[in-house]
Amino acid sequence: MSRIERSKTALIWACTIVAAVLTVAAGAALRGKSYIVVSVLLVIYAMVPFFASFEQRRPQARELITVAVMVALAVAARTAFIWLPHFKPMAAIVMVAGVALGPSAGFVVGAFAALASSFIFGLGPWTPWQMLSFGMCGLVFGALAKGGIIPCDEWSWKARVAVAVGGGAFVLLVAGPILDTSSVFLMLSSITPEGVVAVYLAGVPVNAMQAVATGLTLALVGDPILERLSRLRKKFAWRMDAR
Repeated sequence: MSRIERSKTALIWACTIVAAVLTVAAGAALRGKSYIVVSVLLVIYAMVPFFASFEQRRPQARELITVAVMVALAVAARTAFIWLPHFKPMAAIVMVAGVALGPSAGFVVGAFAALASSFIFGLGPWTPWQMLSFGMCGLVFGALAKGGIIPCDEWSWKARVAVAVGGGAFVLLVAGPILDTSSVFLMLSSITPEGVVAVYLAGVPVNAMQAVATGLTLALVGDPILERLSRLRKKFAWRMDAR
């Protein structure tokens, strides 16, 4: 990353932090139900640096098309099981995209897949939380692959099991609770420890079902999808996320 790019990144982070502080201050001054608006704005602020990071790499047209295809595949994965409540393997597709294409591309795939699928399942103040949650799936697994913890070309059966278990655990313990946090702000008339605990406990069965869907999808189709993405990356000599 050049000095100019580092300066731009630092400026974006600084502006995001300032905007977050001002938003929290304004919410505290207004009181009432302003915390709902404040929470949604803070989530949006949290995603801005990741979108900016992807844009600063100036991705090629082929990369953008691949990202768009992965977004469509993730949306299809969520929509295909609309008949089975809470069994949504979308996070698994996003994780594979992050492993193959890099952290920032993985975040973009997850965020836009959540946004696009919300036009089918319903848009609302919870949508930014969904974008952040699924974006984190792509970001974290992309970072793990970039760090050499997850193979980014081909998975052995042991790697499949490990990634499947890790993916399910991430959905159960991180991605799911992020979505439950939106329910804390949107459902409770007043935020109390008892109410917060009740909301998170109510979300455990849903998160567990999502975790099972994610683990099964990673174990069964994660490697074939990764293999095809790896072929594209090698064929066109892409340097996704400076990999």
